[in-house]
Amino acid sequence: MRGLSVAVVGIVAGLMLSSAATAAELRVLAGGAMTAVWASIKPKFEQTSGHKLDIFFGTTPNLIKEATSGKPFDVGIVPVEVMSDAAARSHFAAGATVDIARVGLGVAVRAGAPKPEISTPDALKAALLKAASVASIPESATGYSIAKVFERLGITEAMKAKMRAQPTPAQVVAMVANGQAELALFLMNVLTAPGLDVVGPFPAELQQDVVYTAAPSAGTKEAAAAKALIDYLKTPEAISVIKSKGMMPG
Repeated sequence: MRGLSVAVVGIVAGLMLSSAATAAELRVLAGGAMTAVWASIKPKFEQTSGHKLDIFFGTTPNLIKEATSGKPFDVGIVPVEVMSDAAARSHFAAGATVDIARVGLGVAVRAGAPKPEISTPDALKAALLKAASVASIPESATGYSIAKVFERLGITEAMKAKMRAQPTPAQVVAMVANGQAELALFLMNVLTAPGLDVVGPFPAELQQDVVYTAAPSAGTKEAAAAKALIDYLKTPEAISVIKSKGMMPG
């Protein structure tokens, strides 16, 4: 019996050492609008896989800068606009990327404030021109999409004086929740936040989905773990989290 116990202890110790040897710490580049998704997915993935995640959140320009900075990273789940930048794309593995989530644009006001009519392009245009101030992140994938809508509505110049540029999604929410800006224009999942009332999505004719796509780093030394993370993001468990946070999978 004593010999059997020693053997069992040896096997367990061996399995623990094997698990420790295969566990990786992945540095992840991620779009800031997916912060709530990662808050749920990170502990689930870490518990399931044994790998650890160190996540850098940023806007599109921040992510491009980080990807091209020379700092090592292992995988990105970023707006497709990051991959459209040739310099950034060269730091990711060649081949097709994997779309993980998408979400459309919307409008929100301070909780309890009157909601403008935005159900048609003309109504949205009138609401934007009437608003005294608008909070958003112009230098982001979302901001680029909103700029395209302004251009289609013919209000690019008129909106310049109204914009209250913010550095992060959380500050867009805070700006309107605190009454420092009248409208928030951003992604629907971010606008569903305490302190705001969602007015609604942009009209279908103007809607611009922001898509988040995944790829390993070209220089990662943890290719298997990076692939495991991307594969996990396509599992029913991860898809359920993505939907629960106001985004659509794929």
